[in-house]
Amino acid sequence: MLDKTIPYAEIWMIRLLELPVIEQHLPEGFHFAFYQEDDEVEWAAIETAVSEFEDTVQALDYFEEKFAPHLKELQKRMVFVINSSGEKIGTCSAWWKETPNKERYPLIHWVAVKPSYQGKGIAKAMMTHTLKLLQSLEHTSPVYLHTQTWSHIAIRLYEYFGFEISSKNLDGSPNLDYEKTLLILAELKNQNNS
Repeated sequence: MLDKTIPYAEIWMIRLLELPVIEQHLPEGFHFAFYQEDDEVEWAAIETAVSEFEDTVQALDYFEEKFAPHLKELQKRMVFVINSSGEKIGTCSAWWKETPNKERYPLIHWVAVKPSYQGKGIAKAMMTHTLKLLQSLEHTSPVYLHTQTWSHIAIRLYEYFGFEISSKNLDGSPNLDYEKTLLILAELKNQNNS
């Protein structure tokens, strides 16, 4: 879930593509599956459940604009975690992003686990799976991940997998929120340590 009680700041994180990937496995009773036709409804439900969108209509509109033009890629890049009842409860994509000058970089995209399944190691297993997918599908380094201070709990997960907060945006321009990000995260760390 996003923590919208703290100030917002945009964050880009990076890690080298070729770094070894920490092995984390799904708990018993869960399995991975790739996107299939009509799974956008499940994707929208998961992303809305973690407050990335106000409602599923907004999430589906985003999906239609950003993902729908790449249906063949989705079938080998968008991953779902499914529970023993067949419910899709988590998702993550081994995506890519292009800079304005057409350089292409690997991207971990839209990491989300339904709130009632958080804290069970599912996100860690998704990160392992998705990073390995990127290593097999992409050849440009580093891997990027876009997030925000509202996802401060997830940032610890990303750091566990070797991501570091970057002072630059994907296109190489300065991230104007970088200093603000460091201050917010340091303040949260101090609060948690006291």
